[in-house]
Amino acid sequence: MKEKKKNIYLLGLVSFINDTSSDIILPILPLFIESITGTGTGLAVGLISGLGESVASIFKMFSGYWSDKLGKRKPFVFFGYFIASIAKFLFAFSTSWLHVLVLKVTERLGKGLRSAPRDAILAASTEKGKMGRGFGIHRAMDSGGAVFGSILAVVFLWYSFGFRNIFMIAGAISFMSLIPLIFVRERWKKRKTTTLMMGLKGLSKQLKIFMIIATLFALGNFSYMFFILKSKAYFEGIFPADKAVMVYVVPVMLYVLYNIFYTLFAIPSGILSDRIGRRYVLSAGYGLFGLVCLGFIFADSLLFFIILFILFGLNYAMVNANERAFVSDLAGRDIRGTALGTFYMLTSSAALPAGLIAGFIWDIDTTYPFIYGASISLVVVILFLVLFRYCRD
Repeated sequence: MKEKKKNIYLLGLVSFINDTSSDIILPILPLFIESITGTGTGLAVGLISGLGESVASIFKMFSGYWSDKLGKRKPFVFFGYFIASIAKFLFAFSTSWLHVLVLKVTERLGKGLRSAPRDAILAASTEKGKMGRGFGIHRAMDSGGAVFGSILAVVFLWYSFGFRNIFMIAGAISFMSLIPLIFVRERWKKRKTTTLMMGLKGLSKQLKIFMIIATLFALGNFSYMFFILKSKAYFEGIFPADKAVMVYVVPVMLYVLYNIFYTLFAIPSGILSDRIGRRYVLSAGYGLFGLVCLGFIFADSLLFFIILFILFGLNYAMVNANERAFVSDLAGRDIRGTALGTFYMLTSSAALPAGLIAGFIWDIDTTYPFIYGASISLVVVILFLVLFRYCRD
């Protein structure tokens, strides 16, 4: 049991270091794309944010299946983090948004390779009845790294390190995440598994219903990049020329605030879902995303943006880990990796149309993506409330 708990914290440490690296990059990436793109920024951002997730989805499906089939999860996790680290370092040499696109896809492929096997190790290392807590601990450490990384991004921007130098530093940090992974131990014997399940075939009725709902939500849950760009556009008219750096610093500081509240509520939301049921916490999280989108339509002050980014972090805490925990609840142990891979495949596949839709309508009017997101959120909440009796914890 101690070894299992050790796995949870070791994988959490891996994610902490990796997300420190990632969240040095993430808040400044849309600003970098805007600086090298000019016109058509929305479509470029939508394509970059969506294509990587959608292409990676097939890797999430196959890595989950093959980790079940081979009885080995750790190699998939290791090479997934390694590939992502290389891509992060190479961001420093991008000279066009197409370069960013290729590297973003590569980085997401690494994530696709590691996600389902890593979550299967987490699930196997968690005590019965405490799945939400186990995933919540991991997400808290993961998001703790995100907070630290985004704070470093603010510091680097404030001292004018430059986008490319920041990318190189982030890439170097990412390679360090491989060290604690060496000490993770998996004690899981290979068992007979089903054939590769494409789509929803072979999954329980409850799990099918939930995956459809989660995929629909993913279709409206467009990239955080649009939230950063929306806040940046507001602050462009606030700060004088001699404080132009604040136009970049303040949106990244808001992103830090988002990560702080995500971190603070990751474990409590997981524990709450263990106690009252994941469907209730998820319904509230889906609805909160819609409220945040509505807020971004009308935001007209720094205080307003602060409140919205806090709620955005709370929304992510309620949804992210609990979706994966719910899939783990509803899937049998022998196909848990496959089920998580299927879940990732479906929700990640929705990222490309979500990004393209948001990017296209952003270039028409910057409020349209948020109207779209709020509308999808409303539909998802209604469906979940109507069909929740089929999704018992």
